[in-house]
Amino acid sequence: MGPLIPHEILSPEWNNVIAVFIGLAFGFIMEASGFSSSRKLVGVFYGYDFAVLRVFFTAAIVSMIGILYLSKLGYLNFDDLYVQPTYLRSAIIGSVIMGLGFVTGGFCPGTSLCAAGIGKLDGLVFIIGLMIGVVIFSEMFPLLEKTFNADNLGGVTLKDTFGISYEMTTVLFTVIGVIAFYVTTIIGRKIRNVWY
Repeated sequence: MGPLIPHEILSPEWNNVIAVFIGLAFGFIMEASGFSSSRKLVGVFYGYDFAVLRVFFTAAIVSMIGILYLSKLGYLNFDDLYVQPTYLRSAIIGSVIMGLGFVTGGFCPGTSLCAAGIGKLDGLVFIIGLMIGVVIFSEMFPLLEKTFNADNLGGVTLKDTFGISYEMTTVLFTVIGVIAFYVTTIIGRKIRNVWY
């Protein structure tokens, strides 16, 4: 995590204090948005609520546009950004496991903490299951390490994969986001007419 405030103003230790307040604000916004409700979260899988999809698209688009503008203004260099390496095989396996856990339990790791934070028992049960899964994975890691590290593609980006500029990637992703918003709005209206 980068510095949250210039060190000329306050000492670096304040970064942790500010991070706590940002985390509390983020949790409050998640709860206010209904993201502590497992029914709302799995709605995207069953086709009756697309809030999660819209939030993720909005976050991605705002981040992409923000990074692009910071780069254009000279405050950020794309080469300084860390891109997490892509381990294709473990990413696919992990996505399937996470997706099954999400649709079965109704939470992802972050939203389960949000739900448990307001006293929801299902969120707490999900966190306990999550911790058990972490321990099992840690104990079995020597057996899984070869699969885990297989197909290392390095820190690939959409720009690297498709050979298009950051600007065009941002435009295309924004267009896809707008289309997703439009389509999910139509689907949502049809579902509400059927069920309500």
